[in-house]
Amino acid sequence: MSGVGEDLAVGEESGRQGVHAGVRAGDGVRAGGAGVPSGAGVAGVLGGTTPSPAAARRGAVDPVKALMHRHRELCERAVDPLEIAAGLEAHGVTDRTAARFRHRDVFSLAEEMYARVPRDADPPARPAPDTPTASPAPRRTWALLTQLPGVLGAATITGLRLTHGRTRLLLVTVGALAVVLALRAALRRGPLGPREGIRAGAHRSGTWTCWLLVHAALGDGLLRAAVAGGPDDLPAGTGGGAWPVALAPVLTLLLSCAPAAWCAHLLSVRARRRLDTSHGLEEFAASVRPLLLGTFALYLCALAALTALCAAALGEPAGYATTLTLGTLLLAARLLHAHGFPHAPAAALAGAAAAEALAVATVFAGRLPGCGFLAVPVDTLVSARGPSAVAALVCGTAALALLVPAARTLTRASAHARTAPPC
Repeated sequence: MSGVGEDLAVGEESGRQGVHAGVRAGDGVRAGGAGVPSGAGVAGVLGGTTPSPAAARRGAVDPVKALMHRHRELCERAVDPLEIAAGLEAHGVTDRTAARFRHRDVFSLAEEMYARVPRDADPPARPAPDTPTASPAPRRTWALLTQLPGVLGAATITGLRLTHGRTRLLLVTVGALAVVLALRAALRRGPLGPREGIRAGAHRSGTWTCWLLVHAALGDGLLRAAVAGGPDDLPAGTGGGAWPVALAPVLTLLLSCAPAAWCAHLLSVRARRRLDTSHGLEEFAASVRPLLLGTFALYLCALAALTALCAAALGEPAGYATTLTLGTLLLAARLLHAHGFPHAPAAALAGAAAAEALAVATVFAGRLPGCGFLAVPVDTLVSARGPSAVAALVCGTAALALLVPAARTLTRASAHARTAPPC
C-alpha cells in the first residue's frame, strides 16, 4: 500500500511539473523566446491549419491572448464575464468563432478572458438574479414621471373642453408645452431612457414623435376636409366643425407611457435573468425572443383598453387601428433607442412622418390643373376605409419594418448587458 501511495505521489508531482513546464513554455512564446513565434498560435487556430503537437501545446494560449489584447479595454473595465461576452458578441464573435479558440461558446471564452485579466482588487459581486438591481426610490421616480404626461394631457383636454377664445388658446399653448416637457422627462429616466453605460444617441427622434402625435389629433380631420374640398376654417378644438380634432388617440398614447415603461422594465429584468442563466448566445436569443413578443402583446392589450376608455370618456369613436399601430411604432422605436440603437428608430419615425405629410400634400396638389392623378391613391383609400386608414397603413408599415431589427438586436446579449453596443 505504501508503494502505491508513493507511486501516486510521484505521478501527481510529475503532472504538476508538466503543467508548469507548459505554462513556462507558453510564457516563453509570448515573450518572444525560442520556439514557435507568438503569431503562429493565432494563425494556427484562426487559419484552420493543423500545427504540430508541440506547437499546439505552446500556442493554445496565444489566440486568447491576442483576443484579449485586441479587446483590452473591454476586459479591463468589465465587472463580470457577462460583460465581456456581450462585448465580444457586439463585435461579431459568435459561438462558432469561440469554438476556434477551443471553447464551447462565447460565455466560456469570456470567462477565461475575465479570469486572466490582472486586477488589483476583486470587483464587486454581481447581485443574484432575484435581487432587484434598482432601489425603490429611483423606481418610484420613473414610475411617477411616466404618469405625468397622461395627467397633464387629461388636464389640458379638460380645459380645452371648458374654455373659449383667448383663454382656450393660452391653455392649449401652456398645456402642450407642459406635456412635451413631461414626455422628455419620462423618456430620459427609467426603462424608456438610455440604459446604464449607453450614451444617448445623436439621432433625436423627439421631433418626429411630436409630429406623429399632432397628426393623430389633426391629420384625419384635415384629410377628410381636404378630400371634400376644404378645409374652410381652422380647427375649433372639438370633434365637430369643418376641421374636427381627435383627442382620444393623443390622450390614449400619453396615458400609455406608464404601461410602456413597465413593459420595458419587465423586458429588461427578465432578459438580465436569462443572461445570468444562459450558456450560449443562441440559447439566450431563443429564450428572449418570446419574451420580447410577449412584451409587445402586453403593451397592446393595455393600449387597447386605454383606447376604449378614452374614447368613451371623450365621446369619440375608438380608432383602434390608428392608435395601436402608432403605439407599436413608438414602443419599438423607444426600446431600440434605449438599448443603444438610435439609427433605425430615427429613420422609421422620420419615414412615417414624411409619408403622412406626403399623403395630405398629394390631395392638395391634385387640385392643380393636370395634377388630379396625384390625389387618386389617397382619395380611393379615404373613400373606401376612411381617413384613419392612411395613418394606420403608414404607421403599421413603419412598425413592421422596425420590428425586424428589434427582433434581431433586442435578442442579443449585448443589448441587455452594461456594455454599450456599437451604434
